Amino acid sequence: MTEPLDRIAAALDRLAPPPANSDAATGHWFVWGPQGLAAVPPPRANPLALYAGVDAQKAQLFENARRHATALPAHDVLLWGARGMGKSSLVRAVHAALVADGADVALVQVAQPDLASLPQLFGQLAATRRRFTIFLDDLSLAGDDGEVHALRSLLDGGVMARPDHLRLAVTSNRRNLVPGQFADTDAINPRDTRDDQLALADRFGLRLGFHNCDQPTYLAIAQGYATAFGLAFDAAAALAWAAGRGTRSGRTAWQFTVESAGAQGVML
Repeated sequence: MTEPLDRIAAALDRLAPPPANSDAATGHWFVWGPQGLAAVPPPRANPLALYAGVDAQKAQLFENARRHATALPAHDVLLWGARGMGKSSLVRAVHAALVADGADVALVQVAQPDLASLPQLFGQLAATRRRFTIFLDDLSLAGDDGEVHALRSLLDGGVMARPDHLRLAVTSNRRNLVPGQFADTDAINPRDTRDDQLALADRFGLRLGFHNCDQPTYLAIAQGYATAFGLAFDAAAALAWAAGRGTRSGRTAWQFTVESAGAQGVML
């Protein structure tokens, strides 16, 4: 009986994530979580030239990231706005472009449940003298005062502040990272609480808004993808695809591109 149990235990050990102890001095892509810092393979990142309809945001984000990578003064960045308009993928694409150009900079992605452990991450990275971008994707603080104050302290230079060779890149569907309505019935002054929460976004030196695209912009994005990958482009089919999903966005254009490539037998 022990042999089957041993095999099951061995299989479970193989499935369990190994303790993360990656060397922060090497590699360009990391994730941070309960297991610590883990190096990961580079994710798929489309070339920056394929991002249409967000030219100003793309240029500002790249220039800020370039300055950071070359040890020049640079901002923490908040990318906010409509779903599917390329906020997260643009962060990855800019980082990939810098790495391809030889920049010694690393991107560390942190999920919202691990926000409280950022001081530990900062402590681990403090002694590694290279540039890091800490990527908080799809952040929404739900008006929680503890999370709001913790993140403000990290940005404001409090005792938990990030080291100077780290910068934050945060994406959110919300312009102020917190809901527009609050239920602070127990607060002494609810307006002060609301102002305190909304002021969090002010701590980001660079704030980039991403808005729903109109039909011409959506078609330009979809056609740009088709041209880049050698696909035949059907504008009517692209519009029908968007109508079936109730939205026009860069994400919808990419999903249409995947569908078109599959139908035409083209590898992406």
